[in-house]
Amino acid sequence: MTVTAADLARLYGERAAGAVPAYQRIKDLVAEQIRSGRWREGDPLPSESQFVASLGLSRMTVNRALRELAAQGLIRRVMGVGSFVALAKGSSGLVEVQNIADEVRRRGHRYDARVLSVRAEPADRRAGAELGVAAGRPVFHSRVVHSENGVVIQLEDRYVNPAFAPGYVEQDFTERTPFAFLSDVAPLDRGEHIVEAVLPSADECALLGVAPSEPCLLIHRRTWSRGALVSIARLLHPGSRYRLEGAFEAE
Repeated sequence: MTVTAADLARLYGERAAGAVPAYQRIKDLVAEQIRSGRWREGDPLPSESQFVASLGLSRMTVNRALRELAAQGLIRRVMGVGSFVALAKGSSGLVEVQNIADEVRRRGHRYDARVLSVRAEPADRRAGAELGVAAGRPVFHSRVVHSENGVVIQLEDRYVNPAFAPGYVEQDFTERTPFAFLSDVAPLDRGEHIVEAVLPSADECALLGVAPSEPCLLIHRRTWSRGALVSIARLLHPGSRYRLEGAFEAE
């Protein structure tokens, strides 16, 4: 459904002003339409200029409402394109090591991948030390962008010990994720996650389609097979599109 400026003006006019600030009235009506299901994932919203012209409000008021809706994860704003009803946030287990393609498909959504690079290259000191490969010896390095219903949710940057994954650089990672391939050739027996909040670099902003000010979730993942460290990965998620969750029981 396309959300028109006329729709918005009608809905806004139906709401009693009272003591509620104008920006909050915009937020309330947009949130109500999204949560009721009348406005669906991916529906485009009117532009800021259309909001201003249709509602007779200042650009500052409209911009504040849209910024706060985006911060709440209800809409997403794409620079130079516009605002859209956001996808429901993807989520991943905080403790489990999972395949992102499986996570997306379990939600009934379309999964896509774009391979930026996959190659053998000399190990730098950090990657070599972690993987047990002498500096300058080859390691496998891949960078893949993962998307859900056409929206990027993860930038994966992974190093792999070649001794445990021959044929890694020949794989088509648009068909099968690096994690799925590694699970077959070097079955996981241990994993580790370290999570932090970061701001993306300029290159990462372009690949993720986010503003420089958007906080991101960065997962440092290490996986072992048969007691040896096989892979180290840097998994970057836009904070407005992804969350980590876990459940625990007291003993």
